[in-house]
Amino acid sequence: MKHIEISKRIFHFKQPAGTSRGIYTTRQSYFLTLTDDGMTGIKGVGECAPLPKLSCDDLPDYETILHQICKLVESTDQIPYALLRPYPSILFGLETAFAQLKAHGSTMLFDTPFGRGEEGIRINGLVWMGSFDEMAERLEAKLRQGFHCVKLKIGAIDFEKEIELIRHIRESFDKRQVELRVDANGAFTPKNALQHLETLAKYDIHSIEQPIKQHQWEDMAHLCAASPLPIALDEELIGVNVAAMKEALLDTIRPQYIVLKPSLHGGMRGTEEWIQLANARGIGSWITSALESNVGLNAIAQLCAKVYGPHVSTPQGLGTGLLFTDNITMPLTIRGDEMWITQ
Repeated sequence: MKHIEISKRIFHFKQPAGTSRGIYTTRQSYFLTLTDDGMTGIKGVGECAPLPKLSCDDLPDYETILHQICKLVESTDQIPYALLRPYPSILFGLETAFAQLKAHGSTMLFDTPFGRGEEGIRINGLVWMGSFDEMAERLEAKLRQGFHCVKLKIGAIDFEKEIELIRHIRESFDKRQVELRVDANGAFTPKNALQHLETLAKYDIHSIEQPIKQHQWEDMAHLCAASPLPIALDEELIGVNVAAMKEALLDTIRPQYIVLKPSLHGGMRGTEEWIQLANARGIGSWITSALESNVGLNAIAQLCAKVYGPHVSTPQGLGTGLLFTDNITMPLTIRGDEMWITQ
């Protein structure tokens, strides 16, 4: 018989994490510790961390729902996948805990070259929103650390200032030296988006995430068809939890990429379903974290290696392990622009 202990913890950012939706200074997570009567001394730990005002399961009674679901899991000894489609962060936490229990308590959730510490996963360097000087300083720091793919959060300061920063990068590094991704988090409008995309395209941008707010399928489809640079969907995928709806979204909008966060987009199983559907349509993808602690980050990295590996070539969004002053210690390290498991 399985037992689940629930605990709550608040993490503190080293510096405010700014997006076009607001600024985060703290991050709350719930941790599920799973044990089994037949596996003495072995446990699995999973993290449930909905993002405020963004996750489809960011609900006032989240904690009550979490306790109810865990009681159901204890009584059935299994994850109720169909029931949990509307609660991706809870599903992700349970999947992680079950995977670690199955791995006899090892943080190597899946047997892959990455999990065994034999190879790394390429990741992008993330530059948070801020003033021009702050963003320029953060960018220079990422380049000094050895990142060859950098993602800029845009939409918080004047667009011309952001273009000035991008121009500054391209004056020193061409697209072969530094791959530039930008994430607008829905900051543009259907009226000005195409003009902004045409401006960005002059600087060899790899892709832009979510140029306009979600739930505007017709406008987004038009942008994906007309844009001179590839568009990646992120927030657009939140709350689309049924396979038929996923197919309808992909067939209607036809994006060039989708960006997947297991805590937001259906847990591990939902993420793999998105990737399968995208692959069938020639749509690219990568996986990124959603500001989880190192417990969630490790699970996402292990999933990346399982889904895309071996030799994960596309940079993944896993460079969030150094965000908190009080993170949980896990055997993760960054070497240059790769994440590795330390043995």
